Amino acid sequence: MTQPRIVSLLASSTEVICRLGFEDYLVGCSHECDYPETVTKLPQVSRPKFKSSGDSKEIDEEVKKVVQEGLGVYHVDAEKLEELQPTHIVTQDHCHVCAVSFDELEDAVCQIVTSHPKIINLNYGSLSEVFDGFKKVASGLDQPEKGEELVAELEERMEQVASKTKKRNDKPRVAHIEWLDPLMSGGNWMPDLIEKAGGINLFGESGGKSPKFTWDEFCEIDPEMILISPCGFTIDRTIDEIFTLTEKPGWADISAVKNKRVAIADGHQYFNRAGPRLADSVEILAELFFPNDFSYGYRESRAYVMWEA
Repeated sequence: MTQPRIVSLLASSTEVICRLGFEDYLVGCSHECDYPETVTKLPQVSRPKFKSSGDSKEIDEEVKKVVQEGLGVYHVDAEKLEELQPTHIVTQDHCHVCAVSFDELEDAVCQIVTSHPKIINLNYGSLSEVFDGFKKVASGLDQPEKGEELVAELEERMEQVASKTKKRNDKPRVAHIEWLDPLMSGGNWMPDLIEKAGGINLFGESGGKSPKFTWDEFCEIDPEMILISPCGFTIDRTIDEIFTLTEKPGWADISAVKNKRVAIADGHQYFNRAGPRLADSVEILAELFFPNDFSYGYRESRAYVMWEA
């Protein structure tokens, strides 16, 4: 049987491919793929069409501008794909800001790639759909049992947390901030993660799009716990922009702020990336919600920090 030659155009699917045991068959990846660190040595076959170095508002405006022009937000290097001669390409058709879209990839493949690769196209929203995507990748690589094993392992880790939190009477009311300007909360799988960790999610629905909300709505709902993890942002980058929240009127009066229950997490690596580390994300949330009962070492490893200023 011919060995696969895999190109991943999604950071989370790169993690999945590696966890399934196929890292040695990766021949290319996207500009976003950075975990495990060894994949950063692979040829990159995509690049953004917008500046990703600006602040939240500038990035939002750049993305909107590209989308309004009817363009995808990433460029696919079709010539590089032809050079790599992949047998499989993994992409997604869920969020055009997270990865190369199926339409962009299809255009590139049809134009030039003579290896006629099999395209594994992921489209997920809720946590269960994310896990179905893991199985789809494994099945597409003719190893469906590996997908079943990985999902079972991750579900078991999450259930260990959920079984200890589901009957608690002190569940915090949680607001997750996925983008700072405009204000957005996490939809998709985030409500599932918050619920499994023992929190009460205040914005967004399982499987739904990430909702926007106003500052007045945020203050009125008065969260007891705030998790800030902008999509694609490191902790330090978020801290650089947290003034967009802290300087708003009423910030100091919010219950979570008064009780020092505001956390900044690495949104680039956890929560917003639909890969195997969603199990880590549930454990991080459990540490945040119930610090006296859960300790996995994520605070020490700086997966998150508490905001106290």
